[in-house]
Amino acid sequence: MKPVHSLQGLLQHIGPRLRLRWLTPPPAAPWPLLASQGGTRGMTAQSLVGSLNCIHPNRLQVLGCAEIAHLADLSPPAYRETIERLFAARPAAVIFAAGIEPDAAFLAAAAAAGTPLLGSPADDEEIVDRLQYFLTHALAERAVVHGVFLAVLGMGVLLVGDAGIGKSELALEMIARGHRLIADDAPEFARIAPETLQGSCPPLLRDFLEVRGLGVLNIRAMFGEGAVQQRETLNLIVNMRSFVKNELAQIDRLRGSLSARTILDVAVAEITLPVAPGRNLAVLLETAVRNQILRQRGYDAGIDLVDRQARALEDDARAAAGLRRIDLPPGYEASAGQADPSPANARPTAPNT
Repeated sequence: MKPVHSLQGLLQHIGPRLRLRWLTPPPAAPWPLLASQGGTRGMTAQSLVGSLNCIHPNRLQVLGCAEIAHLADLSPPAYRETIERLFAARPAAVIFAAGIEPDAAFLAAAAAAGTPLLGSPADDEEIVDRLQYFLTHALAERAVVHGVFLAVLGMGVLLVGDAGIGKSELALEMIARGHRLIADDAPEFARIAPETLQGSCPPLLRDFLEVRGLGVLNIRAMFGEGAVQQRETLNLIVNMRSFVKNELAQIDRLRGSLSARTILDVAVAEITLPVAPGRNLAVLLETAVRNQILRQRGYDAGIDLVDRQARALEDDARAAAGLRRIDLPPGYEASAGQADPSPANARPTAPNT
């Protein structure tokens, strides 16, 4: 989805679905949705769209039946004051829901403030929900990262590495194994939530995968609809690298080469996948994805192994303590875990007859 920063662009994309129409003459120039064009950092769809709010004004104020009924109950001075406060906040637009038409006073105030008015037959809840969902994606921060983006076992996996390392060949093998291509070469990632990146493919490159020696392939035409996917959440980055023998020896044997990479201020798990002749990279990639799924569920095999080893050492220590208890002098019985029983716990043996 292309970024949308103007009211005209908003109507072009979602206007037909909500049946939005102009209640005032449309602005001649592009009308900004944001208060400033300095960026969308810190902005959320919830702070942009909402029902009438004069305390924390939304950029798109939606008036439904409840809001209109509230305004109708106000005295004329209070009504004028409320309208003045509404337009003093300089909203991008005011939307009338449920087919409601603004009165003459409201139209005059909007004209004086230069604020566009829109109308829709949809109810206010539908308008707010659909606009918030749309703007979450349309106004999200975006970044393009070079690599191949795949959907593997329901996880978004980004293959990165130097040119010629084999990213496209590995992606082709994964597609042949039933996984899906999302984007090749230039996947675009949008920050749709504080800790969530969603990746998609630019329309121009959709369905295509370039493989050295084979040229450009249309994956949808070759493998069918199930071999491609429009978007997925980014869960794992796989950095493909060629290693020399000494470098391989330095990789952590318990946890591998697990790290994190920051994209748009979101930390994404990253592993380094050594590339060498004879290694089955497709199996290794599937295994890495399954391992990441376990990590997201709270399980780490390396930590589990360390815990098992610690428990085994504790069991050995307890067994050794038990052997010492067996060697206690006759006539004494020690409680569990005591190496030196106190005289209070002593029990005399029966006399010999």
